[in-house]
Amino acid sequence: MATIVKADNLEKVYRIGKVDVPALRGVSLAVQEGEFVAVMGPSGCGKSTMLHLLGGLLTPTKGRILVDGENLTAVSDAKRTDIRRRKIGFVFQRFNLFPTLTAEGNLRLAERIHGNGADDPDRRHEILRMLHLEDKMHHKPLELSGGEQQRVALARAVVNRPAIVLADEPTGNLDSENSELVLKMFRELNDRFNQTIIMITHNPEAAAACQRIIQMRDGHIV
Repeated sequence: MATIVKADNLEKVYRIGKVDVPALRGVSLAVQEGEFVAVMGPSGCGKSTMLHLLGGLLTPTKGRILVDGENLTAVSDAKRTDIRRRKIGFVFQRFNLFPTLTAEGNLRLAERIHGNGADDPDRRHEILRMLHLEDKMHHKPLELSGGEQQRVALARAVVNRPAIVLADEPTGNLDSENSELVLKMFRELNDRFNQTIIMITHNPEAAAACQRIIQMRDGHIV
């Protein structure tokens, strides 16, 4: 099985005023293609920073990141954006849905931005069905509950079947029923399409759905 995400000795230091605040202190990890991995640890331990670095949203102060064999830390901003667009889907706690578009419209826009102009209604409808949203596809975000909005945000992140899905507390604001739907969706994507999923969570029950758990503390993997 091939390594699809690899980090070597990652360090990230934030400059706050005149003070350097280290967020990551020499983190190394390898995630295999098709793995479903949970990252756990107390608030402020560096989980989200690590996820943003692996997805190319931040650049490390030191270290190297390989995504599907491509070195994120040795390419231009434009190339890093291209790698992110082609290979990575993001799910955040904030939904960031376009309020003037329906659920299906949000997915269609994601297809056009990240899928080189693709327009695949069958795939959109399949993803919405998997998340029990088939009767909500023509609703705009303000017409949906918080749990439904999060599920639409998840559908948007995976509609182009990216090789890697990075999820930051995707069930953090959800009740148990919506949480289970989201986790079931992740498991199905992982089983059916061999998508690699790295998920930050505080929830032991969510972590139990994963194949491996990475524990972090004080900027380190422990």
